[in-house]
Amino acid sequence: MAQISARKRIWGWFFFDWASQPYNTLLLTFVFGPYINSLLGDGSKAQAAWGYGVGAAGLLIAIAAPVLGAIADRAGGRIRFIWLFSAMYVLGSFGLWWTAPDSFNLWSTMFLFALGLIGMEFATIFTNAMLPDLADPEDIGGVSGSGWAFGYLGGLITLVIMLLCFVESGGTEKTLIGLDPLFGLDASAREGTRFVGPFTAIWYAVFMIPFFMWVKEPPKPGTLNIRQAVGSALPELRLTLRHLPDTPSLFAYLTSSMFYRDALNGMYVFGGIYAAGVLEWSVVDVGIFGILAVISGAVFAWLGGKADNRFGPKPVIAVCVLVLTAVAISVVFVSREKVMGMPVAEGSNLPDIAFYIIGAVIGAAGGALQSASRTMMVRQARPGRMTEAFGLYALSGKATSFIAPLSIGVVTDISGSQQLGITPLIFLFLLGLILLRWVKPDGERAEEWSGSSHSSS
Repeated sequence: MAQISARKRIWGWFFFDWASQPYNTLLLTFVFGPYINSLLGDGSKAQAAWGYGVGAAGLLIAIAAPVLGAIADRAGGRIRFIWLFSAMYVLGSFGLWWTAPDSFNLWSTMFLFALGLIGMEFATIFTNAMLPDLADPEDIGGVSGSGWAFGYLGGLITLVIMLLCFVESGGTEKTLIGLDPLFGLDASAREGTRFVGPFTAIWYAVFMIPFFMWVKEPPKPGTLNIRQAVGSALPELRLTLRHLPDTPSLFAYLTSSMFYRDALNGMYVFGGIYAAGVLEWSVVDVGIFGILAVISGAVFAWLGGKADNRFGPKPVIAVCVLVLTAVAISVVFVSREKVMGMPVAEGSNLPDIAFYIIGAVIGAAGGALQSASRTMMVRQARPGRMTEAFGLYALSGKATSFIAPLSIGVVTDISGSQQLGITPLIFLFLLGLILLRWVKPDGERAEEWSGSSHSSS
């Protein structure tokens, strides 16, 4: 078998982002979330239910992620773990087809959605841990940014396909361009919109083929079998967690990212439901909003990768969090009646324009932030335990991941207002920004973690 080139391995790694992004774009944010809103018929009820369901999945991910990462570092075989979690992704997303309006069950829907979400998040831990093996340390920012941009592009293409060919538009039984849903799908039963589940599953299954063909793990001596890995990983993980305060830069970064990534995910999860409830947008309106956000996300993830290579990830992260804090404040002041405190005439499209702009800014800052955060984790992590480190990174992203959705759910329930329900995100962004102050740009590994096979950059 011919040797796989470094360039082909990088492109294979990019294809995971391309294959998996539709779960975020189509299911989590722009198509399936608003569809749930339309079925429940109450924006506040939908936002609260979505918050509880996504929060519960996040709690499970937080508990299991670092354990899985620690086991994988000792047992090797990241690819086999990615196969397992890919199966969960496909099963969960495909199952969302069975959410017909006349037989809708919120509990089974949230179970299937959570199954696919957990599969995606766990697979991401293992693919992220491969990043240091793909390029030299000074180039990983660009690789990360390009991968994220490629993923956004995949999400954009799937969103356009769904809107033009399948999703029923604005209460009609036609798509955005006036077609009947393809493949003879029954628009009266919302089959065009529900096809988003199988479509997401099929897209992932097809485009993970380059990943599995081209991405190979370097040989790792001294690996253990699964039983031995479990036995040794858990005590060492407990020790790692106990001594995290002894590595203040890593500890500060995990804590900082824990808050700002939770807030960003809250924006993604609730953006579509918020627009559907507050601005009375249809699924197609939210989809167009999503197209703007995804385009700006792809462009700025790529630009953010260039800035990351030049200035390092920390300045990129700080600027993006500042921008997103301003956006979170702005969102509260956009409704059908008022924009930034100014009354608008009935039927005015100013609220729609304002929210489209907000969506583009969220996409831009969010794309660059996620890419830079991934490379910052590589700089902070101990080289020999990269999967464990990304397990801790997932833990930091999910340990409080229930705070944003659950706090939004609770505040929305108490206030009865979707606008007030978004306010917890402002405080989460600010906490993340404050804690970033104690993060060293290159971490603390230069002397103590360099190791015999890994030189300090």
